[in-house]
Amino acid sequence: MASTLQYRSRNSAMQRRAGDVGVMLIVLLLAVLATSLVQAQTFTTLYSFAGAAGEYPVAGLIVDAAGNLYGTTQQGGVHGLGTVFKVDSTGTETVLHSFKGGKSDGAFPSAGLAVDSKGNVYGTTTLGGRSNRGTVFKVTATATVLYSFTGTKGDGAYPIAGLVADAADNVYGTTQQGGTHGFGTVFELSAAGKEKVLYSFKGVPDGEYPCAGLILDAKGNLYGTTQLGGPASQNDGTVFKVNKAGKETVLYSFTYANGDGAYPIGGVVRDRAANLYGTASDGGANGIGMVFKLDKTGKETVLYSFGTNKGDGAYPFAGLVMDAKGNLYGTAELGGANGPGAIFEVTPSGVETILHSFDGTDGADPLAGLVQDSAGNLYGTTTEGGAHNNGVVFKLTP
Repeated sequence: MASTLQYRSRNSAMQRRAGDVGVMLIVLLLAVLATSLVQAQTFTTLYSFAGAAGEYPVAGLIVDAAGNLYGTTQQGGVHGLGTVFKVDSTGTETVLHSFKGGKSDGAFPSAGLAVDSKGNVYGTTTLGGRSNRGTVFKVTATATVLYSFTGTKGDGAYPIAGLVADAADNVYGTTQQGGTHGFGTVFELSAAGKEKVLYSFKGVPDGEYPCAGLILDAKGNLYGTTQLGGPASQNDGTVFKVNKAGKETVLYSFTYANGDGAYPIGGVVRDRAANLYGTASDGGANGIGMVFKLDKTGKETVLYSFGTNKGDGAYPFAGLVMDAKGNLYGTAELGGANGPGAIFEVTPSGVETILHSFDGTDGADPLAGLVQDSAGNLYGTTTEGGAHNNGVVFKLTP
């Protein structure tokens, strides 16, 4: 099968491993910054993955009121096709579902999970289902396929992003390919499993290959990013809005020039003033990624360019989480003091601090974003590293 992801980046161990299962996941960059940085935060590796317990978590987590964490692994499990898992506050892991592929189940979940108002948990798999083009699933005692993407007649294909639920328990997401023009879709799925394609991307000038999930405002508008697309002269990705009627508006097109970012793979977060914040995996003043702010008029500000500080991160593939003070937290896939990635904070004024540098034993190559609990603790995953080099779940107290 041809690779299902269209990331414009470089080669990596992640890409090589995904090729073994026929799914190109996320292509990483090889440049590494090896410098030193003093860290004062409390970091804990809660769980290291291996074999039937799951392998290679490429997505982030959700956390419940009791402090339990839920997520997916892209491989591993009983059938080697990925899992849905729970890790409690003591670091004990439970596999909630092992994907088996085929027409009745999904395979290779590359995204995190979403919860509706009733506590139901939903997610996507990149492959599996009736047409082997991915599924939307619901987890109860096990995982049930709610919808199988077909990639035909305008339907989407190969979802690699998570979902968001509204008050009526409809869920919304993106597919990285498919749609009328083949460049991906924004879709809605009812609680009963009825799918509607809200928007099909054309590539130019509206964006192509959305790799991230969406956020939802009080009016039902959806916001997200496309990794490529925009004006033909640029093709460096977009930030977009899709309303309830399916009308898309390009809020910003990245240019790469003059310190601007390029190739936003992560999604966006929105503050109370309707400003949007996110990362671009490439570009910035030093060419290794940046953090941006986009106000409601469409004016973009580069808050921080990686490579500016000693021991800095490089290539942020994931989106951000925001605390009550407006501070932004995220992960960089490479860089940090030791090379295999870092956790960072950027203040509203653009001051960056590296909170933790991974060294391989405690995790490596964090591709996913973070989640924050009510006490301010941050949780996330790394794709590799840990006791078995199959990825970890971690906790950081800033």
